[in-house]
Amino acid sequence: MGGPSRGPKMDVVELRDLDAAKRYIVEGLRLQRAVQPSAATVRPALEWAMEVVSGGHPLPPIGFIADVGHVAFGADTEHRVKEPLPVPGWPPALARSYEDHVLGKLYVDWMFERASDALRKYTGKDRTKGLSYVLNQIRERAGMGGVLLPPAVLRNLLTSNPDDILSIGWDGLMRDGPSDLQVRQYEELAATGRRMTDVLVKEDIDALEDRSALGDMGQYVALRQIRQTTSRIESRLPSRPVKPLIGRKEVPTRVLDEDQYPVGGYTSISTKGSIESLLHSQLAYMETETPDLFDMKFVRDELFYYSRDENQFLRRRRAFVFVLFPDLIAARFKDPELPHQRIVMIQSAILALVHRLTDWLSTDAIRFEVLFVQDGEKKPLAEEATLMQLLLREPIERGDGLVTWVPERAGVIAHLNHLSRLSQVHCLLATTEPLELEMDNVAITEIVVDGALPQIGNGDGIVAALEGEDAFDVWQETVLRTLQLWV
Repeated sequence: MGGPSRGPKMDVVELRDLDAAKRYIVEGLRLQRAVQPSAATVRPALEWAMEVVSGGHPLPPIGFIADVGHVAFGADTEHRVKEPLPVPGWPPALARSYEDHVLGKLYVDWMFERASDALRKYTGKDRTKGLSYVLNQIRERAGMGGVLLPPAVLRNLLTSNPDDILSIGWDGLMRDGPSDLQVRQYEELAATGRRMTDVLVKEDIDALEDRSALGDMGQYVALRQIRQTTSRIESRLPSRPVKPLIGRKEVPTRVLDEDQYPVGGYTSISTKGSIESLLHSQLAYMETETPDLFDMKFVRDELFYYSRDENQFLRRRRAFVFVLFPDLIAARFKDPELPHQRIVMIQSAILALVHRLTDWLSTDAIRFEVLFVQDGEKKPLAEEATLMQLLLREPIERGDGLVTWVPERAGVIAHLNHLSRLSQVHCLLATTEPLELEMDNVAITEIVVDGALPQIGNGDGIVAALEGEDAFDVWQETVLRTLQLWV
């Protein structure tokens, strides 16, 4: 389950009988293992289960739902018990298998820990929705079945006394033992726990961190497609910086080395230096009346300073700008050769470039900007702009990223000229038709997407598609060529 693979799909059981559904819930509340069942744990577990059912998803055992919630929100750290109460009629081997392969997996899985950190930042109803999302992702990726039951059963239990609910569940277990359905569900859980590698994947964590898991389903699906495609592109890229392409354009810059820092140690004493390097002993020449001996020595350059060696650390300022023109509205088209729409491929390529440049240029002061060009007063790519704001959430929060609109092509040129006064600028133009935009102070790369195969050029209106085994391979080669032109 660490990648796109999923476990074998289990059958979903439908409970139409209200009494059977109620028994399934009340006895399940007694099967919590992360936290001792009590009146305080009943209502949260029922609310989490209600959120799952309201979404139309099959319901895993409610004891498992409660365990996931308590571990995710950290309640188990305060109320965890070493030896849970034995459940009448419950197979001891099944209890140990569940604790080892399911609960143990939750405690050690680093992806689930990241998901827990994201959930704890939620408040109110969002916490319940977020946990429902996590439960459904775990269930789908593990291939768990679950139970479909009438929501009215949970609504009625939510209005009941929690102590009474626990008493009913315990009395039923003492009298009849656990139901066969409950035992089968936990056997499935234990079996899937053995098969699982990672409980969740990175796309799940990203959806929780940017809260798209709680938002519109269309937006969530689009973000997930972009992230999955980005991961696939990155898997084919080299892990280390590529060699620069021979004959690539080098942009002269007049940016001052304001990010230069001395890194050597003190090596000697001289009569030249800054006030910060002044020997403390020189302060003895200062007197109450002026001019004093300190002033005289300062004027004659006779004061002593510590001097460093000549090593310098240069942190280059670099800006990478991605410009999307309004004619890309036509790129909302799915080619048979590609896994997703062309516009998704463009956004995935941008995200892959951002990730690789961030890794490879970690010693530079880098900035990423995505400019969407308006069509007059219209903003045809408004949905894509919203997606890019979520995808670049981290650099935007650090102040190193920007997603904005520019009114027209002239606005793009003005913006690039402004950036070139502060940084070395590389720009990627994305459009459906070749265009000419050559600038002496900016390295321009152009991608034309008028079909399944992207074409790349240098902003002079001449573009060509790279070679590849298939359409997706050409997209990956295009990203790699852009890195060779920029790094």
